[in-house]
Amino acid sequence: MQFVETSIAGVILVIPRVFEDRRGFFMETWHALRFRDAGITAEIVQDNHSKSSKGTLRGLHYQIKQPQGKIVRIVSGEVFDVAVDLRKSSPSFGQWVGHVLSAENKHQMWVPPGFGHGFLVLSETAEFEYKCTDFYAPEFERSIRWDDPDIGIEWPLAAGEQPLLSDKDCAAPSFRDAEIYP
Repeated sequence: MQFVETSIAGVILVIPRVFEDRRGFFMETWHALRFRDAGITAEIVQDNHSKSSKGTLRGLHYQIKQPQGKIVRIVSGEVFDVAVDLRKSSPSFGQWVGHVLSAENKHQMWVPPGFGHGFLVLSETAEFEYKCTDFYAPEFERSIRWDDPDIGIEWPLAAGEQPLLSDKDCAAPSFRDAEIYP
């Protein structure tokens, strides 16, 4: 596996070693020792899988207590995946990083605890899997507007195109009004 630092310290692009032949492919998606050697000392406690249609935008989500670190990957389709630093004490507070993750490129992204996370589906459908370092706790779940101007995420949407959002994401507060980490 190759672990590539992004422009925000702690958010890491993971490029697995893929063994392909005429039958298909094999790759490791999680190896605790290799991840630990790369500085990711996560204990995985929950594994999730979602499927979304083109234009769906999920996020920006986080848990204010029981924050979840996530290793995310796509098993079908393609998404633009985003992490936003919500740690007020961080030098990269309020900054974002985004990468295209797809079934074809097989890249993964490590999103540490203390970050908001979201993704936009670029293909007709996408199946998204992510391993979490803490359990889902709906009472601590928070969100921030996907299009917040203070964060300024450059989502790959055509001019005037609006993503498909959940009611919760439509009602998300601005970055300035959001509950954040110390």
